[in-house]
Amino acid sequence: MIKVNKEDALNYHMQGQPGKIEVVPTKMLSTQHDLALAYSPGVAEPCKAIAANKDDVYKYTAKGNLVGVISNGTAVLGLGNIGPDASKPVMEGKGVLFKKFAGIDVFDIEIDSTDPEEFIRIVKSLEPTFGGINLEDIKAPESFKIEMALKEQMNIPLMHDDQHGTAIISAAALLNALELTGRTITETRLVINGAGAAAIACAKLYVALGAKLDHIVMFDKNGIISPDRNDLDIYQAQFVTMRKITTLAEAMEGADVFIGLSAGNVLAPELVKTMAANPIIFALANPDPEIAYDVAMETRTDLIMATGRSDHPNQVNNVLGFPYIFRGALDVRATEINEAMKLAAVHALATLAKEPVPDIVHKAYGDNTISFGRTYLIPKPLDPRLITTVSPAVAKAAMESGVARQPITNWENYEQELQERIGIDQKLMTRITNQAKKDPKTIVFAEADNYKILKAAQTVKEQRIANPILLGRKEVIASIIEEFNLDLQDCVIMDPYEEEKRRETYAQLFYRKRQRKGLTLFDSRRLMRDRNYFGSMMVEVGEADALISGLTHDYSKTILPALQVIGVEPGINKVAGMYIILSKKEPFFFADTTVNVNPTADELVDITNLTARAVRFFDTEPRIAMLSYSNFGSVRGDIPNKAAEAVRKVKERFPDLLIDGEMQANTALNRDLLREHYPFSELADKGANTLIFPTLASGNIAYKVLQEIGGNEVIGPVLMGMRKPVHILQLGSSIREIINMISIAVVDAQNQVNKPL
Repeated sequence: MIKVNKEDALNYHMQGQPGKIEVVPTKMLSTQHDLALAYSPGVAEPCKAIAANKDDVYKYTAKGNLVGVISNGTAVLGLGNIGPDASKPVMEGKGVLFKKFAGIDVFDIEIDSTDPEEFIRIVKSLEPTFGGINLEDIKAPESFKIEMALKEQMNIPLMHDDQHGTAIISAAALLNALELTGRTITETRLVINGAGAAAIACAKLYVALGAKLDHIVMFDKNGIISPDRNDLDIYQAQFVTMRKITTLAEAMEGADVFIGLSAGNVLAPELVKTMAANPIIFALANPDPEIAYDVAMETRTDLIMATGRSDHPNQVNNVLGFPYIFRGALDVRATEINEAMKLAAVHALATLAKEPVPDIVHKAYGDNTISFGRTYLIPKPLDPRLITTVSPAVAKAAMESGVARQPITNWENYEQELQERIGIDQKLMTRITNQAKKDPKTIVFAEADNYKILKAAQTVKEQRIANPILLGRKEVIASIIEEFNLDLQDCVIMDPYEEEKRRETYAQLFYRKRQRKGLTLFDSRRLMRDRNYFGSMMVEVGEADALISGLTHDYSKTILPALQVIGVEPGINKVAGMYIILSKKEPFFFADTTVNVNPTADELVDITNLTARAVRFFDTEPRIAMLSYSNFGSVRGDIPNKAAEAVRKVKERFPDLLIDGEMQANTALNRDLLREHYPFSELADKGANTLIFPTLASGNIAYKVLQEIGGNEVIGPVLMGMRKPVHILQLGSSIREIINMISIAVVDAQNQVNKPL
């Protein structure tokens, strides 16, 4: 009989807490002891804890990250009343989206009942299982009654997404469309075609944002919603119009906005022509909108249009809302999803659309020109910033409105946790970026006639990470800015060819620095036309704090000007390059990967010292392995001998460093292997996180293999040992990689006096 320790059993079932960066790994189930913890007898311990304190169900089970997607299949989009069985693929698909975009687990439940009272009873009985409920594809008016009753009876977040998802996303798009056309929502005249669940929810949310009831005219398939109708339910009756009109044509005359939540091809081009100047049309019927996009745009050139389709601009897609709304609600254990939380989501989405679009979104949609405007009112569904924008906004609104049972206190940690939930581990770079924002520095870019550099410059300027100086031909830079609609109007742009006075000053200084190293004044003047020399001199004389270059040039050709102009740090014989490998386990640091081809033992000592200092720069304590093809003398040869000598000398010169070797790479990284075969090693406890390679070839090959085959994100190269901050980009770096290097350069410049890289 296996005995199970109480604390072990409780820890096995423990869940993470939002904002505390407690990543809960997949539960191990590889031994009999694991099985005893997962089920009987160990499972009794969390059961007893929950029985004593019901709230511990969030602590010891997956309830806090589990949403029920529940439907009876009576109003499936584009298909109608197809029943619970046929609706199951839709509910399963919804579960995939929850998991993909917000890391939320889902059980889909299809209920074979059209009786609202029975449906309410069944869903209410499921409250012990779920942390939240997403109602889906339930026909109106039953959907209103069901949602209202369940919100009153349940104490977990619940939302009918067909209603509120469409309302939230369309409201965000509407606010931005109104801003672009110089309107306020209070003065806007709206026509809403459709009076079902989504239409009613949209109208109510627009009113909450400031729209006036007497400015809204609503239609259903039987005509205008007016006091003369005797077939209206209580929800439609809220939007009766007192205006003396009876037809859609009359309502459209002079209208500012048309919201279509009805059927395809019901809006004639002739009616669009009668709308006010700069009309706004959201034709959201699927698969065919109320008016075809091409037809509408041909009818009015001043039109702003959105649809529910992905093949046209401004897709009103509920996936922009529900994953992140539930994420925020779950993470503070909200008792409901209230109006304040929905409005917070609206404003978060509207604001995000106005921010510079990241490169990952440009790549996903094959369009580098995406920016706020008539064809980009709301963010794209594949924008990774949605989770860190909408979810915190919803969580804060829940806290401020008094429905949060577990407030979040550390918002920086919470943002990192959200990124991890969707597979983005940015803890290391988030710390660096946040530090950079505290004291932005001036960064000179030697290759500013490149779209990636300009996009990165715009991003760091907008985020207040750095103040860019752009070097290059002004007309080329201006044309790229115009082509891609970049906002860099406040940035300094310099063409070294035009800076005659500054160039001459730099040439004289450079000549005096290197006149006894074969440099003539003529050569110095010629070299100062080169942007890498010019930019390096800007850093040297203090007109910039750091240089970024190398995107379009070989590493050796880029680093040479910096070495000649700025030079190495006092006491350092050679510079070295380091790459950071962001694995799921932890960050790893590789050196030297860029500079020293075949370093001697003494040079490996210097590289180790530089690397250890750089690792600490990233708030990580280095555990260093000196690599070879041998393990502790198992094979003789030049490389093992060199590595072993380097380890001995490092321990003599830097006794505070945790280092061992020489050893093979798998030995360094495999703690079990170290403990079993080399228990004497100083790395046997935790393994290595910092790898020093015996040659440039081995280090360079290793990081590139991990980047391409291993799928790991790589940051670098980080240039170590320069007297002032210079960082050389990898040839062809992505915009994200450039931004990472800029953040590193800024913090390097901040720390220059105390501990330069």
